[in-house]
Order: sequence, then C-alpha cells, then structure tokens
Amino acid sequence: MSARILVVDDLEANRRLLEAKLTADYYDVLMAQRGEEAVQLAKREKPDLILLDVMMPGGIDGYEACRRLKAQPETRHIPVIILTTLDDRTEKLRGLQAGAEEFLTKPINDVQLLARVKSLLALKVVIDELRAREANGKRLGVIGEELRADPLEQHRVVSGNVLVVDDNASQIKRIQAALGVEHRVSVLNGEAATAPPDLAVVSVTAKSFDGFRVIARMRSGEPTRHLPILAVVDADDHKRALRALELGAHDIISRPIDEDEIVARARTLMRRKRYIDALRSRLDHSIELAITDQLTNLYNRRFLDAQLTPLVQRAQCGGEPVALMAVDIDFFKRCNDTYGHDVGDAVLREFAVRLASNVRPSDFACRLGGEEFVVLMPRTGGDIACMAAERLRRHICSAPFSAQGAPHPIEITVSIGVACTDGAEDTPEALLKRADEALYEAKRSGRNRVIGRAAGRAA
Repeated sequence: MSARILVVDDLEANRRLLEAKLTADYYDVLMAQRGEEAVQLAKREKPDLILLDVMMPGGIDGYEACRRLKAQPETRHIPVIILTTLDDRTEKLRGLQAGAEEFLTKPINDVQLLARVKSLLALKVVIDELRAREANGKRLGVIGEELRADPLEQHRVVSGNVLVVDDNASQIKRIQAALGVEHRVSVLNGEAATAPPDLAVVSVTAKSFDGFRVIARMRSGEPTRHLPILAVVDADDHKRALRALELGAHDIISRPIDEDEIVARARTLMRRKRYIDALRSRLDHSIELAITDQLTNLYNRRFLDAQLTPLVQRAQCGGEPVALMAVDIDFFKRCNDTYGHDVGDAVLREFAVRLASNVRPSDFACRLGGEEFVVLMPRTGGDIACMAAERLRRHICSAPFSAQGAPHPIEITVSIGVACTDGAEDTPEALLKRADEALYEAKRSGRNRVIGRAAGRAA
C-alpha cells in the first residue's frame, strides 16, 4: 500500500535516514525542518501520515505542532507518530495527550516503525474513503447544512463501553481503576463479545486463552469488525507486539500498564471510532435522503427507477411478474386552492401514512411528485394487484383526513391504475405507461375507482 508520509525533523541526517527506510517500502516522502513548516505543509499537501520529531529549535516544538495539526479541520484526521530521544513516561503522555496516535523512541526499530505505519495507514484508507463519499454527497447537494459540521470536532469528549479480555486479576483491576473513571468497563475471559463495545483491551500475555485468536476473531466477526482493539503486551516482546498489529490490533500498550497512558490511548482510539461511526452514519443518512421523498418519507422517483428496471428484466427472462399501481389523489388542486398549501402538505403526509400501512413489506410505495404516487409490487400478478388497489382505495375514502389548519375533516378519494408485466418484450417504460393509461381511464370514468390494464387492453 503506497502512501505519502511527511517526515519532520530539524536534523537532515535523521530526515534522510527515515526517507531511505520509507522509500525502500515504496512510500512517497515529504520533508520539513520546523514545526510551523510542517503544519503548513500538511495543510497544503494532505499527507497520509506524519512522523514528527519533538525536539526542534526555534518556533514550536513537536508537541505544539501536533496540537495545531489536530486542531485544524484539514489535518486533524491525519495520523501522527511522534519520534523522540526522550524515553520517559512524562514525554510519552505529553505526546499522546497532544493527539498523537503513537510515540516511538529513537533509535527507532525499523520493523516496529513500519508495522505502526502500515497499521495507521490502513485505518487512514477507511477514513479517506468515507470522507470522499461524504464530499461527493455535499457536492451533489445530498448532504445538507445540518450534516456539514465536522464529526471529529463533535466527538472530542468520549465515554463508552470498554471490554477487557484478560485473565490477570491484578492487571484487570488496574485497567478498571484507570478506565472506570470515564467509561463503563466489563471483563470477559477469553471470548469475544456478542454485542460490540466501543473499545476492547485484549491481553496477548494471557495464560488461559490465546489473545491473538481473540483479536483475529474480533477482526473477522461482523459485530466486532470495526471495533478498536488495544493489545496488552510485554514491554520487551517486540515480536508479539508486531503480531498483534498484523492481526488487526489498532494500538498496543506495554506491561506493567501505566494508568495515565492507557487513559490517553483509550481516548484516542474511542474518539477515532466515534469519528468513523459518525461518517458512516452520515453516509447512510445521505443515501436515505437520496432515495426518499422529504415530505412524505416514501421512496422517490430515483429509487423507483433503480428498482423497476431489474425487476422487469427478471420478469422478461421468465421470472415472477411485477405489478404497478399508479395512484392519484382526486381533486387535490381543489384542496390546495381551498385550504392552502400547508393543509395540502398535511393531507399528503397523512395519505402517505395510509398508503404505507396498506402495502406489503415487499412492496415499494413511492411519491413521483405532487399528488402522484406509485406502488411497485414484486412477484405480483395483475389480479392480486387489483385486489390490493381496491383495498387501498376503500381505506383512503373510509375516513376523512384531519389536517391542521382545515376548518373540518376533508373527504379524500383516489383513482388507481394497475398494470402488470406481460411477456419477454415488455419494458419498464411500457409498464409505467400502461399504469398511467389505466389511471387516466379511472379519472375519466368518474374517479374514486380502480382500473387494471393488461398489455393492449383494459381489465
């Protein structure tokens, strides 16, 4: 997996050494000497990962540069690995609290560095894909202003459910004491959770179960596939730490566990999970907006076209028939002219509720526009569709519509045209046309009735 990595170090020898290591693995490398330069370069070039030295003379140091990167909407989603010669607890916590995803001490172990780079880049690919889809939705106008706020900004404060998978009682107690202040912590000995939590802390040093197998199971199982995993390893066991990352752990922490460090790592992992979850949710919502009529919450014409064509094509090839109801509210213009468009909209919303409650779960109720509706009925012949249409017609006229703003309940009736696929030569356009012709015939015949039309004749 190729990517662009920004290396920030005031010493040219360090920059060139990292450049050589990364280019040998086919990464593109950008370089900066100062913190301010790194922040501006990251904003302009949008790298996939930043390797950031802490000690830089003049201007801002690596910690401040990281804080600024994480504060800017354009760069806050870019993972940062802080590099330093200062190997102590305080410096590590400063880096994690500044927003860095990882803290590595010089001299840097090449295998460990590349493993962390690959792990963070894999996650960045997911985020970039979700961001690109969201950007397309914004450009097409599908994602409205209410969804334009940056979800990473919205999820700075995180609290959630943490699952601890461990068999070391004293270590479990230490994790609970550290994370229990902000989160709800539960313990599971050796098995993956059936309901996904927000973070899993998995010990790969456990005696009674295989922690690697737990990580692999979580990464492959559908309920836990996107669950962030923090693996607990021995401090000097680099081989097992790398194995945990290869199997899908998002981060590692060494024993004995430092309570402040695990709190900082949990915050970073959970915040990132909320960010990705928010992006996915917004995309789901944007897709829903793209296929849904906003007034009635029924499907729209775009959805109808997407569903109708493959269903008719299957019917052409000998599959089950497809039926259409074309439904039109009688004298709806008179309702609008008499009571106003607000009342008319209320009538449409109530009509949509009655329509949706009188079709099968397998049917698709759609609004084409105005007072025109279509019900797409897969696996349905003409006779059954006409019976369903008559049931719907009776339900609509059985009780007046109560609309806010109207002086009294309004009597509403509908005219319905029904058509069904007929033979290998039938097309979606022909099916829609027959349903429309049957609808117009129902209106000409006095309205408040159902007319079914087979190919070339009325039924």
